[in-house]
Amino acid sequence: MSNPILTAAMINKIDHCSSKFPVDQKRSALLMALRVVQDEYGWLSEQAIDAVADHLSLPRIYAYEVVEFYSLYRRKKPGKHVIKVCNSISCYLCASQDLIHLCEKKLGIKLGETTPCGRFTLEETECIAACAGAPAILVNDAVYHEEVTATKLDQILHGLTTNEVPND
Repeated sequence: MSNPILTAAMINKIDHCSSKFPVDQKRSALLMALRVVQDEYGWLSEQAIDAVADHLSLPRIYAYEVVEFYSLYRRKKPGKHVIKVCNSISCYLCASQDLIHLCEKKLGIKLGETTPCGRFTLEETECIAACAGAPAILVNDAVYHEEVTATKLDQILHGLTTNEVPND
């Protein structure tokens, strides 16, 4: 029986992840399987979480426990651009809280929210391994920006708005 949530490509990736673990340990593949689906849709709906658990023949509660525990999973559809501000110790000591407040002011949203136009989602995250360049942000889980100042933040936001993203 096919599942409309999981595409053939996603199933292949999930099965590949699952094959790395003993047959009786499919729960070990849950984190990777959920990530496969989130990478495709940008977030995890209840239907997607259920589909992953069902595909791995696991109780659905196991999948919900993982999604609720780990902050890397999203339960709401994000904006086109997800801005993650690192708030680990190095970034915190270099005023990441000020950067978060500046982002909130410029975007008109609070942490965890998406702009009404759907362009930006603002998130706080733990270490993104850019400690030497603190404070740092990660855009769309792909582009790191280090030593982010108010001016640099303006350039980044402008670039995201005009699709001319500056790379560090």
